Amino acid sequence: MPEPAQTHNLNVQSLTRLIGPAELAEQVPITDKAQQTVIAAREEVKAVINGDDPRLLVVIGPCSIHDVDAAMEYAERLQKLRDELKDRLCIVMRVYFEKPRTTLGWKGLINDPHLDGSFDMDQGIRMAREVLMRVNELGLAAGTEFLEPITPQYIADLVSWAAIGARTTESQTHRQMASGLSMPVGYKNGTDGSLQIAIDAMLSAQSGHHFLGIDDNGTTCVVHTKGNSWGHAILRGGGGTPNYSAENVADAARRLGDAGLNPGIMVDCSHANSEKQHARQEVVFNSLIDQRVARAKGAAAAGAGSTRPFITGTMIESNLEEGNQKLPSVDPGDDVRSQLKRGVSITDACISWEKTEQMLRDGYERLGELG
Repeated sequence: MPEPAQTHNLNVQSLTRLIGPAELAEQVPITDKAQQTVIAAREEVKAVINGDDPRLLVVIGPCSIHDVDAAMEYAERLQKLRDELKDRLCIVMRVYFEKPRTTLGWKGLINDPHLDGSFDMDQGIRMAREVLMRVNELGLAAGTEFLEPITPQYIADLVSWAAIGARTTESQTHRQMASGLSMPVGYKNGTDGSLQIAIDAMLSAQSGHHFLGIDDNGTTCVVHTKGNSWGHAILRGGGGTPNYSAENVADAARRLGDAGLNPGIMVDCSHANSEKQHARQEVVFNSLIDQRVARAKGAAAAGAGSTRPFITGTMIESNLEEGNQKLPSVDPGDDVRSQLKRGVSITDACISWEKTEQMLRDGYERLGELG
């Protein structure tokens, strides 16, 4: 008798069990200090994006985390700067572990923590949780982009702000996931520049959903969510065209308001807004500060009082050193990190720490003109 034809897992090479969220949380438990940081930071971020806190939300840090020691040196520097500037800037460190790729490429620390194609995701998710713990224990809030829909079960308790990226904002899976997240969520406009994608995502995610996911033990289950009302839009440009001008921002705020959504705008200084030139992030950031100052002064001159700014937040890609570097081709088990320059991104190019400090201090001083 001939073997029966197989119809299952024809293109699956193997399956590897992953540690469950509850087991990982037992091994890397959240500390009191980290928990306090998260709780306080989430409330601060909510107040800023809702217009109840006049500060500017700044989500800043490496495009992606690939070197834990360098990331922690960055975090320590940022925490000190955050404390100095906290009366005008609400600073959250960008701690990204998952990278969506247009075609192929390194997908982030969780996916391939050793950078060598070994895809040790059990170690990757553990490293991500440990990094978030250490950042929060400094008293510094962490923000990240959620890409894989099961990732939040492992690390979301340590995240104060989340993003849904331009490639996934239109995805029903990610809108459902966002509806159950416990922190404020920013939705980027589409890669073509479409804001409607973000508007639709915000409307969808603020409602409850029912979908397949995993529980704390890693068992497949039906997830029932309440909906997340703390959504806001992120303008990142698209289709090769920036969208951070005063006209673009005002139009976006109007469209969000017309849809009954939060009209506050976060602007991503990178990607299409910087024309993929990392140094131009400074140009974008300076424009945002100018817009906030001009709007406030215009309102004061008209006797309008404390008119809410259109721009409530910004994102900046920053690292210890500027630029980026290519990940070398290696075999599993090779020591990749020894071949890389320390503090230099292996994904999008970033501004240096020196430029970061100068930009934030300059922005802080300009915002001081508002009294």
